[in-house]
Amino acid sequence: MILTNDPLRLALTAACFISYGLVCLAPWLRQRRKRRAHAAGDAAAARAPGWIVAYASQTGSAEELAGQTLETLRLAGIPARLCELSALKEKDLAGAERILFLVSTYGEGDAPDAAAAFAARIMTRSLPLAQLHYAVLALGDMSYVNYCGFGRALDRWLQEQGASSLFERVEVNCNAAPAIAAWRQQLSHLAGTSDAPDWSAPAFDGWRLAARRQLNHGSAGAPIFHIELEPLQGGLPDWQSGDLVQVAAPSDPSRAREYSIASVPSDGRVHLLVRLHLHVDGSHGHASGWLCMQARPGDTVQLRLRQHRRFRLEANAGRPLILIGNGSGIAGLRGHLRTRALSGQGRNWLLFGERQLAHDFHYREEIAAWQAAGQLPALDLAWSRDGGPQRYVQDLLPARAQQLHAWLADGAAIYVCGSLEGMAAGVDQALEALLGRRALDRLAEQGRYRRDVY
Repeated sequence: MILTNDPLRLALTAACFISYGLVCLAPWLRQRRKRRAHAAGDAAAARAPGWIVAYASQTGSAEELAGQTLETLRLAGIPARLCELSALKEKDLAGAERILFLVSTYGEGDAPDAAAAFAARIMTRSLPLAQLHYAVLALGDMSYVNYCGFGRALDRWLQEQGASSLFERVEVNCNAAPAIAAWRQQLSHLAGTSDAPDWSAPAFDGWRLAARRQLNHGSAGAPIFHIELEPLQGGLPDWQSGDLVQVAAPSDPSRAREYSIASVPSDGRVHLLVRLHLHVDGSHGHASGWLCMQARPGDTVQLRLRQHRRFRLEANAGRPLILIGNGSGIAGLRGHLRTRALSGQGRNWLLFGERQLAHDFHYREEIAAWQAAGQLPALDLAWSRDGGPQRYVQDLLPARAQQLHAWLADGAAIYVCGSLEGMAAGVDQALEALLGRRALDRLAEQGRYRRDVY
């Protein structure tokens, strides 16, 4: 029996409640202090942004590394802010003490889409930047002649403006871990800390090859396969249309190959559209050969998903979409169209090009179903081997100039997916001729002109 009028028992009971309350309160207080510290860091960076972490990314690698760089600085107590290169203004360059640039290169030495406006607006001018100390992490692919071309051009331009390099430019070939580790080491030295966040990439997981079928029997082009994969363990991970997968082939596991995801999570599987790459000597590409020919249904494929923020719908989800692509580029566009169909968004215009109507109209039945359901009110096709004046997808645009202007006036966003050589440059030139370079650059700055090209 508890005697409620016993002072000793009442005191003990009260002490127990107070102790329990403190135990429950401590984690909340720790989280509150952490939130206040982050808020204070953000406020300090806004008041005196001595450090800027600026990035220019095409597929997301530079952006991801920039976020990790920012976190390292903040853990060291250094006020810093993250900024996409396209948003960096002349006054930012003139007022900053230190800027860390993490930039990729698009194609043969060009700036990524998000940095094209910066390159045209800022890097064509002379600026007094003697007060600026900087470092450059340049991402590239040594298979291109102008390896890390934009990173090198940016570094050279900064030197010409009188800026001082904090350390020698770090160049990264295909996200090579040793080069990224070298950047991290230099960064830790600058920040005076070894307490850096984990920069390691997510591990590859085993996925089962569930289905595979060739889509272009009889085509004059290389075979192209629709491939479906499902995880061996656990539930299906989440992703958004526009995201990518990286596949590590057994014959070359150190160099993952990226593919656009052609499905949405509600499909229950990751769908890919993979063209078999044929070398001059008749051998197959490491990843495409494994996925299209060597792996058998039921075999395990090492795969990991990767966000591709530059090609997601995000703020464009409610806009009309102009989707332009060729060949296997229909994969990334199919993902967006499937997302739009699920959301009931029917303002979609697809312009697609391939070799022959008879053999290369990938996902023909699905596209016809979207047309019948009102999900695809505008469709234009180009077949390079069938003759006619509009042989390539870029040739479709001049005849549709009035329609293009009307869609853009209605707030449309343009998404381009497919081959870097020929198509991407041709579409960009056609759009520039119809809209003007400044207007096209503004669309890119607004996130309304996005490309996933390879």
